[in-house]
Amino acid sequence: MRRLSSFNITGLILGYSFLYIPILTVVVLSFNESMLVTTWTGFTTKWYRSLLENEGLIDAVFASLRIAGVTATVAVVLGTLAAVAMIRFGAFQGRTLFSGMISAPLIMPDIMTGLAMLMMFVSTEQLIGWPSHRGVTTIAIAHITLATAYVYLIIQARLSDFDRSLEEAAQDLGARPAKVFLVITLPLIAPSLISGWLLAFALSLDDLVIASFLSGPGATTLPMLIFSSIRLGVSPEINALASIIVLIISVGVMIAGVLSWRKK
Repeated sequence: MRRLSSFNITGLILGYSFLYIPILTVVVLSFNESMLVTTWTGFTTKWYRSLLENEGLIDAVFASLRIAGVTATVAVVLGTLAAVAMIRFGAFQGRTLFSGMISAPLIMPDIMTGLAMLMMFVSTEQLIGWPSHRGVTTIAIAHITLATAYVYLIIQARLSDFDRSLEEAAQDLGARPAKVFLVITLPLIAPSLISGWLLAFALSLDDLVIASFLSGPGATTLPMLIFSSIRLGVSPEINALASIIVLIISVGVMIAGVLSWRKK
């Protein structure tokens, strides 16, 4: 086994320190008794109890989770259908235009996407009366538009090198195309579907710019709440919430690692 040089070890330490020291700092400060991040006055867990009593913050968390869940689910469905159309249907009229329309959100700045979606919703409200107000629904639609493009790329890459011999064998045995897709294709591309869902969920949960354009009264997402409160200083309750999120993600990564190790 090739040994790492001192230069490589130093680079590895510096790289991981750059990535994880800020996260560890947030976790440590969530147990700081003082509200000032520059002053350590003692250990406490009161901010975690205070977090549970902060209705505004809890509502923002659930709103973000609800939007992210809907966004990820719908984006996986639409992205999968788009990838199947592009890979399986071969050349068809309008293929280039369709491909460009799917990929356009990837290169559009978020501020342009948010502004364009805002103008669209204002126009449709004047024409047909929908949506009557901006909120969770408008944010979810905009997030779906963006996330579908990312999911499409993941599913398309998987279908491009997909071995179709199992599908052909199932069709030879009399299975209908719809059943072949549901029973054969979907289980085989399931890892890509899960990856696409997680990516779409993270994109939606993390978005600030687009949500700021399309939110309304009672539809404040977690990034919007954190950004609006940062001007008054980072609240220890936000540090506590960030620590809980880090814990959940760490547990998820460890579970995934254990499952992957067992499969090997």
